[in-house]
Formats: sequence, C-alpha cells, structure tokens
Amino acid sequence: MSIDLSGYKKDFPIFERKVRGGNSLVYLDSGATSQKPDSVIEAESNFYRTINAAVHRGAHLLAEEASESYEAARSNVAKFIGAHDNEVVFTKSATESLNVIAYALGNPQSEVHIKSGDHIVVTEMEHHANLIPWQQLAKRTGAILSWLSFTEDGRIDLSNIDEIITTKTKLVAITHQSNVFGTILPIQEISKAAKAVGALVVLDACQSAPHFSIDVKELNVDFLVFSGHKALGPTGIGILWGKYELLEKLEPAIFGGSMVDSVTMQGATWSSAPRKFEAGVPNMAQAVGLSAAIDYLTNIGMDNISSHEHELTKKLLAGLSGISGVKVIGPLDLKDRGGVVSFTVEGVHPHDVGQVLDQYGIAVRTGHHCAWPLMRKLKLVGTTRASFHIYNDAHDIDRLLSGIEKVKSYFKVSK
Repeated sequence: MSIDLSGYKKDFPIFERKVRGGNSLVYLDSGATSQKPDSVIEAESNFYRTINAAVHRGAHLLAEEASESYEAARSNVAKFIGAHDNEVVFTKSATESLNVIAYALGNPQSEVHIKSGDHIVVTEMEHHANLIPWQQLAKRTGAILSWLSFTEDGRIDLSNIDEIITTKTKLVAITHQSNVFGTILPIQEISKAAKAVGALVVLDACQSAPHFSIDVKELNVDFLVFSGHKALGPTGIGILWGKYELLEKLEPAIFGGSMVDSVTMQGATWSSAPRKFEAGVPNMAQAVGLSAAIDYLTNIGMDNISSHEHELTKKLLAGLSGISGVKVIGPLDLKDRGGVVSFTVEGVHPHDVGQVLDQYGIAVRTGHHCAWPLMRKLKLVGTTRASFHIYNDAHDIDRLLSGIEKVKSYFKVSK
C-alpha cells in the first residue's frame, strides 16, 4: 500500500536551499547520511542553550537535568529496538561500536573471547566497518576468518552455510541490509545456524534500523549496532546494543572517568554495563538529538516509512529497466529489499555519472561504497547508488531518471 509522506519534507530545513544552477535539492544519499528535521536540530541546540553540563558528574541542577535527559535518551533507544535500558551503550558511531565489540572479544581477560583456531564468519556483502575489525581480531588472536558469499542477483548464498558455520565458529558478524545491493538478509535463519553451534551473532543494522522496525529479541542476535546520523539524528553518536549478561562478561576497550567503581594507584574496577563502556564525558547533546530523531521516526511509524520507501524503490527499478545501457546491481524484484538501488551506466564511470547528476541538483553516492571485496568480485570499479528516506517522493525518482538520460546524452552512450 502506498503511503504519502510528502508532507514531512517541510520539516527538513536543508530542502529550502538551492544547489547547482539554482536547482532544488534531490537528496538520494541517505545510505551515507540522512538529513535532519527541525525537531532534531532544536533538541540538540536546546541542550546547549538550557542544560549543558557533564552528565553523571556534579550535584548542581544543570548536571542533574543533563543526566536525566541523557538517560531518557538511552531508554528511548532501548524501546525503539525492543531492548532493556542497561543493554544500550552510546558510542560515537556504529564503526566505534563494532570496534569496541571486536577489542573486547579479543581481550583474553574477557570471560567470553576469541582464541587461536576459533572461526569468525562474515559475508562478502559487508561494509568495511563490519569486516576490517574482524580481520584485525583474527590477526591478533590467530582466529580464522571465513565468509558467506552472494548470488548473481545480489542475495546471500546459504547453500553451504553448514560448511561455513561449523562447531569451530564462535562469532558471526553480518549486515542486516546491504548498503550496495539493498538486500535484506534472512537474519533469523543465519542466527539459528549460529546458535546451533554456540556462536555469537553481531548485526550491523546501519541500513535497517532507520528504515524499518527492529526488535532485537525477534532477530535472535547478541549484539546490534547502528549510527545516529543515518537515522535522521546527529553525527557523532552511535549505538551498541548487547545482551546484558554478555556485556557484563566483556572487558571495556576505552578507559577513563565515569566507567569505574573505584580506582587506586595500583588498579581499578569497572562499573556495570552500560557505564563501563562509556569512558569520559559522553556525546550528551547528540544522544538527546538522537532521541528526538527516534521520536520523529516513531511518530510517523516505521511500517509507514518502510512502505513509502518500498514504493519509491519499485518506481525506480521500473524506470531504470526502461533505460538502455543501465544495469541494476542487486535484486530486480522487491522481495526482502530495502530502499537502496545501485546501478551502472554502460560506458560512463560512476563518478562521472554522479558529477553530471549533481549539475541538476541530484545528490547520489558513487564509488565502491566502502565495500571493496564486493566490488572486486563483481569486477566493477564502483556503482552509482540512490538511497531513500522519508523526504523523498516520486518527483525525485522522475528527476533522477531524467538525469540519467542526460548523462547518456552528455557522454553519447547507449542510445
């Protein structure tokens, strides 16, 4: 069912400006970072205007109000993903969240940790942020890294899952939705295979949490990360969710104030989760801004957002199929597919496609999308990628399709 969310675009002040040649902005790069509504901008700035103080420090009124707002933001995030408050850790980014998990699991002092000979499983679809930390963990510990591949149409290949996820597998780290293909992976099926051999599951939800409903219990994973800036929230704030009993078994990776119970000149003891993972003065205003973004998304309804993006994806796939020389990289149907569409234009480098589109006010992502192994397997230098959020509409798709025709005309390719 088509959901009209066009009225929400007015909440985003960036769309009031003109870009190249006086064009109105068509922003199709939400997979990289989303735009921010007024309510998020105001929430963050009002923190600075009215209650700016270091949280969990000081006995004065501002410190008390700042701490209350910060912890309220934590509760709001927990509710958003179906978790408990003490399972939500604030970080600076999803990348930091993944690295915190990787370093904790690589610490032999953690009650749960990766050892030499253990197997770590990823997929060939992973963003570098959910690949390199595990490569480094394997390098540090002597673990073995292996991976699930993908099919020609951009879906995960589970035909050999029993050969890849074995009794030696201790960790499976996977993306929820590919930032290149737009494919939504069958997380519960993969989690079931991992749990059957006692492996932990880490889920990269950067491309899913901002676009459709997430429930960590239903997904049956152990850790989940996402970034605020892709979810209409501020930059500089990320989420690390983990089952409380696991967080308590892990050693922290960053040390300093606020994360300790006691300190002597000889040593220190840590606070309970989540505090032991939040050393130093945290990103307080950004957490409050993220909470406002979650309120905004929740008010619209994640199912409505998902339906809206589904219709935009359907329209774009249909339009691209009618342009000669254009090839979609990823599923051509809408089954288990999100609002990310990558494509190539025959005879034109993706960067050139992006630059021409930019002259008409159309912002897309070009390149390898921090997924070099995937691109190498596809034998591509990169793709052009369009990705949606609530402020996009059918008119944006029409302008993109028209822009692609202008790219072809400019470079005189594929009549």
